[in-house]
Amino acid sequence: MKKILIILSFCCFGHVSFSQEQEAQQLLLNWEKLIQFKKILQNMYDGWKVINKGYTTIKDLSSGNFKLHKNFLDALMEVSPAVKKYRRITDIINYQVLIVRRYKEAFNRFKEDKAFTVKEITYISKVYSSLFDESIKSLDELFMVITAGKMRMTDDERLQAIDRIHARIEDQFLFLETFNSSTSYLSLQRKAEQTEINLSKRIYGY
Repeated sequence: MKKILIILSFCCFGHVSFSQEQEAQQLLLNWEKLIQFKKILQNMYDGWKVINKGYTTIKDLSSGNFKLHKNFLDALMEVSPAVKKYRRITDIINYQVLIVRRYKEAFNRFKEDKAFTVKEITYISKVYSSLFDESIKSLDELFMVITAGKMRMTDDERLQAIDRIHARIEDQFLFLETFNSSTSYLSLQRKAEQTEINLSKRIYGY
């Protein structure tokens, strides 16, 4: 009987030991899984930090670049003293004043000149009107270039634009001078011809 009890006890003890060993292994497994899971979470968090840092950096850089870009463009809207004092600005304005003065003087003279027909006076008037409009366009463009907040240009671009306007209005002025001279010469020529005709009439009596 004692032997049987000893055997049964041993079996029960063995069974308990086996069960405890299984539980211990399971606990160890669960612990390892928990460690792995924590590592995965840490890796995910580290990855998020890298991505977030990169996004923030890009955002900051973009914002910084935008500010630099805006500051650059705003600066281009300003006009430096060097541009404002450029001597050709005054020359352009003087040319425009001369164009108006010379064409008015000439036109008033030609209107009273009997050497020209009404049709010819109308043509001369159209030439002056067109020339005046073009000179005003040149002046408007000049004011756009030299007025702050109107155009985004560097100083060099503004100076080049002023040079182009100067060359254009100078050509307009030279055209006016040539046109006035040619028209005046035509008037003198016609008057000379008329004088010859009148003289011939007196000489030959017809």
